[in-house]
Amino acid sequence: MNHQPASVPGPSHGTTAPLTTPLTADLLRGALDLERTEHGLLPHRLPAWARAQNTDGQLAMAQAQPSGVRLVFRTRATVIELDALRTKMAYVGAPPRPDGAYDLLVDGRLAAQAGVTGGNVRTVDMTTGAVETRPGPVGTVRFGALPDRPKDVEIWLPYNELTELVALRTDAPVEPVPHGSRRVWLHHGSSVSHGSDAAGPSTTWPALAASLGGVDLVNLGFGGSALLDPFVARAMRDTPADLVSVKIGINLVNLDLMRLRAFTPAVHGFLDTLREGHPTAPLLVVSSVLCPIHEDTPGPTAPDFSTLGEGRLRFRAAGDPAERAAGKLTLGVIRDELARIVEQRAAEDPNLHYLDGRELYGEADFAELPLPDDLHPDAASHHRIGTRFADRAFGPSGPFAL
Repeated sequence: MNHQPASVPGPSHGTTAPLTTPLTADLLRGALDLERTEHGLLPHRLPAWARAQNTDGQLAMAQAQPSGVRLVFRTRATVIELDALRTKMAYVGAPPRPDGAYDLLVDGRLAAQAGVTGGNVRTVDMTTGAVETRPGPVGTVRFGALPDRPKDVEIWLPYNELTELVALRTDAPVEPVPHGSRRVWLHHGSSVSHGSDAAGPSTTWPALAASLGGVDLVNLGFGGSALLDPFVARAMRDTPADLVSVKIGINLVNLDLMRLRAFTPAVHGFLDTLREGHPTAPLLVVSSVLCPIHEDTPGPTAPDFSTLGEGRLRFRAAGDPAERAAGKLTLGVIRDELARIVEQRAAEDPNLHYLDGRELYGEADFAELPLPDDLHPDAASHHRIGTRFADRAFGPSGPFAL
């Protein structure tokens, strides 16, 4: 991989990319809404009406981080420059978050990765909930020495930073790539689906699985926010898709959001809504990958601040295993109930399927590639999860097979 540094903040001085192309919806994939801001174009992964029904700051932030969103165009340009204003997250007392990356794909292959300087920093105090934003300047990401021939270009935006797109410059004309014959895969999940600690935006496990499966991804993986929200189900219902999947479990435990009595009808309601818009599409329900701290212990999940002295933040389960008897949810309880619900519904819905997330990352994987913070998989685990999902979902006997 060719790692290329970002240029100085703001439009490049002495640019070799003199042609400016307006940033419009026909150049973007993976976003459900585009907001015009004072700086440029802000992709959203939930439509405006759904955002208006949300009152949670975590989901508001997560859906505006453009996981799976990419610029797609055809050009013979050898130089591409993108001005963008990032908003990076920081947490009081925690190690600095890594900078977001922009992945450049040429004709479907990863050709380079770079970042943007400048931008805003939004600092959260997890002990008080206070949020402070420090403004910063627009930056430029530059890709050069590209092959001088017509080619399809994709620029995958950082999955972990809000990204306002300001300007696109090239040294040759740009044209949109028409939507082809590839099927559209619509996926919803938690921070693991959002990207957690993947090496880049094109190598989160859903992006990798989509590439291996030959499909166009719409990723509604929302960190900390896969909570069976009805407005998310309605947004998915209204989004054109050929294949649909929903990964359910860990965030419901993280927040200790509901008991088993509420969980079962909430899952049924979510699936009912999906079927209103996608009545016969293959629909895959996926349970959580292995997370030992919550396999048999309920939430909530709490930061373990004692680990900050080690230069990292880890998490712990703050619930009591005895509380399962009162209906508290664990990953084990959720998996059993999801398998039962899908089996019950599949009797009348042959296109509904279930996948145990431990087939993607289980005990043997945890022994080899442990979760660095006891909650999120690392880059190597993302690769493993994406490869296994592609095999099980898109393989010859999978629910998403052609």
